[in-house]
Amino acid sequence: MTAPTFDLQCHSTHSDGALSPAAVVAAAAAAGVTLLALTDHDTIGGIDEALAAAAKHAIDLVPAVELSTVDELGEDFHVLGYGIDHTDPALAALLKAWRADRADRIERMAQRLCDVGLAPDREELDARLAAGRPLGRPHLAAAAVTAHRERLESAGLAEPSAFLEAYLVPGCPAYCRRATPTVPEAIDAIHAAGGVAVWAHPFWDLWQPSEVREALTRFAAAGMDGVEAFYATHTAEQTLLLAALAAELGILTTGSADFHGPDHRHFSRFRAFDLYGLEPNLGPIAR
Repeated sequence: MTAPTFDLQCHSTHSDGALSPAAVVAAAAAAGVTLLALTDHDTIGGIDEALAAAAKHAIDLVPAVELSTVDELGEDFHVLGYGIDHTDPALAALLKAWRADRADRIERMAQRLCDVGLAPDREELDARLAAGRPLGRPHLAAAAVTAHRERLESAGLAEPSAFLEAYLVPGCPAYCRRATPTVPEAIDAIHAAGGVAVWAHPFWDLWQPSEVREALTRFAAAGMDGVEAFYATHTAEQTLLLAALAAELGILTTGSADFHGPDHRHFSRFRAFDLYGLEPNLGPIAR
């Protein structure tokens, strides 16, 4: 496998990543990435720092964001917005409102953890809120692990990703769904900010090829500009299906390793995804 030199999804401490935006860019450059997008969840707070670091490391950085949405087929679909105007006040206002909904959801899940005897460490959560940073399930999982590490170690759940999968995903004891935005609302917000909208990691959200086909066809009709066909966990069969469907719909195909930090359970390396011999279609993202 020849690793691609672009990587169009990664996260910093402004959302659920382990490194600062500048450190993320430095790590990407060291890994040989030449085209990068910092896509923190529901926030554009790290983009200026990342742009400054990108200039220092001679790497092209695309201003971007990852929006968490709701849909009839799933409760937490992600839409990536590339090439956005991150100084747009209308976008900033929308993100602030959506982060508030996100924080409310986390509070409801925190209460459910309390109900099952796993109250999270409030100090960690309140510190992020006081700093105006987004609060997500990884932060809630980390706070619960901090408060109950000894108990969780015996159950094999002392790593935040493992705890999240056991308690904070659909069907698990503390899960609550978001209320807003919908996928079309996210697409419209990205377009209004001058960007292109791409459905992130479809086979992370859905399992059945028929469901992915139905959803992507519907999203494209609502204005979705592309799909993340190349992804760290996508198989060759899944990638080929997405690439073929994207060509049929006339939309872009992007890719990423979804870097969250060097010690992350799943997403710890840049460029760790396969093109399977296909040519991506990055369109205006590459320009």
